[in-house]
Amino acid sequence: MAEQTPENDTPAAPVAPTTPDKGRPVLVVDDVHLKYKTFGGKRRTGSSRLPGWARGFSQGVGAVDVVHAVKGVSFVAHHGESIGLIGHNGSGKSTLLRAVAGAMPVTSGAIYTDGVASLLGVSGALIKNLSGERNIILGCLALGLKPNEVAAHYEEVVEFADIGDFVRLPMEAYSSGMGARLRFAISTAASPDILMIDEALATGDASFKARSQRRIDEIRERAGTVLLVSHSMGTIKETCDRVLWLDSGVLRADGKPDEVIEAYMETQRAKVEASKK
Repeated sequence: MAEQTPENDTPAAPVAPTTPDKGRPVLVVDDVHLKYKTFGGKRRTGSSRLPGWARGFSQGVGAVDVVHAVKGVSFVAHHGESIGLIGHNGSGKSTLLRAVAGAMPVTSGAIYTDGVASLLGVSGALIKNLSGERNIILGCLALGLKPNEVAAHYEEVVEFADIGDFVRLPMEAYSSGMGARLRFAISTAASPDILMIDEALATGDASFKARSQRRIDEIRERAGTVLLVSHSMGTIKETCDRVLWLDSGVLRADGKPDEVIEAYMETQRAKVEASKK
């Protein structure tokens, strides 16, 4: 595997990676680079000669930027681990999860998974013009459940999501919290081998967060693996036994939650102090 070195001039002190004895690996991320294109960036040539009213229009057309979101990241996840991913916005956390789920191709490197990987995100797509009932059926089938298994899990999903009679209404009638609860209930119905959660626990009231935590604990007890992206250090500490810190696409640290979070927070405090000078 390629050596991981931050591109910053003043990297934080590295934290020794953990190698818990949790059984065979279920996820191997090997020197992965991820790039994607964004459209509509500023066009830099010739626009200064245009009239003012046309200049802004010209700058927004035709330009393409390539974002190098993940840079040479490598790690191994084992059965039973709950791994938190931390880092500032744009550090590559969510992009990495999408690649692990197979929703985005790697630019270079490789990702190996043993079992079903399910990605849950607050912004995850639901078919808004279909009822909650239809979304439950289609979502569970997409996770690999057989029709009889979907029927067996249906009431459990509805009860866990706490949406009541709304299950018969189109998703467009749901609040954001109801949609997030239903996504979580569907994503965990199949007991995936690898469950990836992108800020999901930040949505919902205290009762739902507690139930979500219990469901994650149940998945871990069944030898499943959890990857959690969150900006809440409290949630990470409560949920995870290992933390990865991504910084501008580079893996800065991999280790115990308290140690990695402290290193991350120290860097954030240093940035705040530097901005005051």
